[in-house]
Amino acid sequence: MRYAIFCYHAESQACSLPKDKDEVMMAGIGKAKDEISKTAKFGPVARLMPTTAAMTVREGRELVVLDGPFAETKEQLLGFYIIECDTLDEAIEAARKLAEPRAAAGLNGALEIRPLRMFDPGQPMEAM
Repeated sequence: MRYAIFCYHAESQACSLPKDKDEVMMAGIGKAKDEISKTAKFGPVARLMPTTAAMTVREGRELVVLDGPFAETKEQLLGFYIIECDTLDEAIEAARKLAEPRAAAGLNGALEIRPLRMFDPGQPMEAM
């Protein structure tokens, strides 16, 4: 089963980490990824640009395009991992390992784990 692990935290804090602290955190995440890769398969990993670079298409009677993400949250989605694991417990353990370097850098946000399904418009959705 493939899972998405979404990284949430206050963008203002995450983007203001000193370069040296960010590099230490990213090195720790790299080590965690290497360790996790021994038992799970990683897909794409993305670090998102700040929300100031985002646009939103809001549905309603008319589609509206807005600057910014306009999510109703105090934490922003900062990036994500796609990981293939045999069980949800393995995905949870992977998220714990990925959280350790973030916590060490002072980022105590959240990592959300969500199963993925294949989506092809007009076709039934399938588990990935």
